[in-house]
Amino acid sequence: MSAIAEYFPIWKQLTPEQQRKIEDSAMYRKVPKGTVIHNGSLDCVGLLLIHSGQLRAYMLSDEGREITLYRLFEMDICLFSASCIMRSIQFDITIETEKDTEFWVIPPDVYKSVMEESAPVANYTNEIMAARFSEVMWLIEQIMWKSFDKRLASFLLEETALEGSEILKVTHETIGKHMGSAREVVTRMLRYFQNEGWVRLTRGTVEITDRKRLEQLANE
Repeated sequence: MSAIAEYFPIWKQLTPEQQRKIEDSAMYRKVPKGTVIHNGSLDCVGLLLIHSGQLRAYMLSDEGREITLYRLFEMDICLFSASCIMRSIQFDITIETEKDTEFWVIPPDVYKSVMEESAPVANYTNEIMAARFSEVMWLIEQIMWKSFDKRLASFLLEETALEGSEILKVTHETIGKHMGSAREVVTRMLRYFQNEGWVRLTRGTVEITDRKRLEQLANE
């Protein structure tokens, strides 16, 4: 069994011919942190199958403001980097590496041909699409109905879970990009959190000092 078979969730549901088609066409890439892999709806890199690392999918406003839509991790599949196979859906989504990342790129025409002849692949693709839209809808609900202090508390807690540390090496500007907010707004709220004793701020880092209170705020 090839390495790609271990990371493609429905590999065993493909025919041997379909497996060979994907294996023969897939390209393995190693990309350093901070690399833009896909940029907008006109960019059709191909379908990404993540081996290791972490990707961020975000949207960019005309004014240059960013907001993170979702993250991708090991064994995740990125469909929007193969936007040309979804002609009825046009999103200007940018995808970049948040950590050094390794992944396979399956050419869009190859994946499309397999999807058209394989019900399991078509169903799995629809499940991924549904999951991504659910994440985006959840994000919209957060922005519309949840105050910024609660959203920031949730973000900090999520980041500590991802990094496995109470000390986050992240700038206020980066937090703002994730949350679709100006750096100044983030700074003011973090200083408020610090005054309350919930975090400790140093240059380029945010340390969680009262996780319980942040959790209470996030869940209010």
